[in-house]
Amino acid sequence: MTVSHRDGSIVASPAEGSALVSRACELADLSFRAFLFERDPPRVHWAAPDGLEIAGGGAAARFRADGPDRFETLREDATRLFSTLDADLPPAARPRAFGGVAFHAGHEPAPPWRGFHAAEFVIPRVQLTRTDETTWLTVSRYGPEADVNAVETELETVRSELTAHPAMQPSAAPPGIASRTLTTPHEEWVEQVAAATDRIAAGDLRKVVLAQALEVRLATALEIPDVLERLRRTYPECYRFLVEPTEEAGFFGAPPERLVSLSGRRVETEALAGSVARGETPETDHELMRSLLESEKIQHEQGIVVETIREQLDPLGEVRVAPQTVRKLATIQHLRTPIQAELDEDRHVLSIVEALHPTPAVGGLPPETAWETIRKTETFERGWYAAPVGWFDAAGDGEFAVAIRSGVASDDLVTLFAGNGIVADSDPDEEWEEVQLKYRPILDALAE
Repeated sequence: MTVSHRDGSIVASPAEGSALVSRACELADLSFRAFLFERDPPRVHWAAPDGLEIAGGGAAARFRADGPDRFETLREDATRLFSTLDADLPPAARPRAFGGVAFHAGHEPAPPWRGFHAAEFVIPRVQLTRTDETTWLTVSRYGPEADVNAVETELETVRSELTAHPAMQPSAAPPGIASRTLTTPHEEWVEQVAAATDRIAAGDLRKVVLAQALEVRLATALEIPDVLERLRRTYPECYRFLVEPTEEAGFFGAPPERLVSLSGRRVETEALAGSVARGETPETDHELMRSLLESEKIQHEQGIVVETIREQLDPLGEVRVAPQTVRKLATIQHLRTPIQAELDEDRHVLSIVEALHPTPAVGGLPPETAWETIRKTETFERGWYAAPVGWFDAAGDGEFAVAIRSGVASDDLVTLFAGNGIVADSDPDEEWEEVQLKYRPILDALAE
């Protein structure tokens, strides 16, 4: 059954006799920030470190899923919907589905996650795609009445509107922070870490990632496209995303960690665990990097993540683990191990996402015990924090990031999230300081 919305999108299983019709044209480069300002929700934005940038507004189609079978439901609905695709487009201009899933399968929309279901993807009505070569405008419609002529007419109308629009002025000043409220006081955090290390010592838990939430009341209204622009300038090495299903709330961030990229049968992922601050001088920065590489605790934590990702991918194909590197960002540096796999057979990227989520870098080990510990310990709803966010196309290829260094915004309230991996020898005070460091990317983009 299908359900129509005022924006013309379709939710739930694709309808008999429906088609997804997409047409595209090249554009001179323009402001993606200006484009997002002019679009009503649903709005999406995706920028990858390799230079691919996509923005979308409105919905040609969207689909949701809940419960433990949400990945299977999404794959089935997406496969049926994309099987109706009427498009002969350059690869860069192809329509894609954008969205993500909640960390926990049983997630229900509730503040601050109003409008966010356990899993939701949207195929934008209007999509901009920027590559190294050019910028593409794609317009799509879905349904039993989808018409090629109507899509081509809308494409020309949108093209004319975008090319006639003057260049947007520089982004406004940050909104400023009026107040901050931690959902987990320091004393409570110390108790949580102590309880986790006790369970690890007892032998039923190897690692668990505990998180905190920080509620930030802003001095002026938030414009998320402006924040994304500031994050682009400060963290160009990171992914940047926006998922805004409704006017009620928008989820955005600048995560450093790729969950998975799938192209054909080639899988790329990584283990990103352990972090230290950047130094104020090259010498201090180098010493901090050495402490990261030489830390027994961090190397143990990194080894757990690498081992688990390899185990998760081994049944799917040949796995290769590359040497460790250090990912240096503006305010923080992480230990990173690239991992690749060649699949034995064709698979949808959502199947790989399901196999990997959550990695031990955001969940823990054993997975079920870690999930239980997180549920019982954390005093807030993770929602889509630390969960997969990204896109996929008609072929089942796609790319997902782990939605950390992120926040969900509604009106003048932004809720930020950050966490840290707890292992046997974790020190609560050291873990506390490391978590506070991870708020910096979003806080800096909000502060005056």
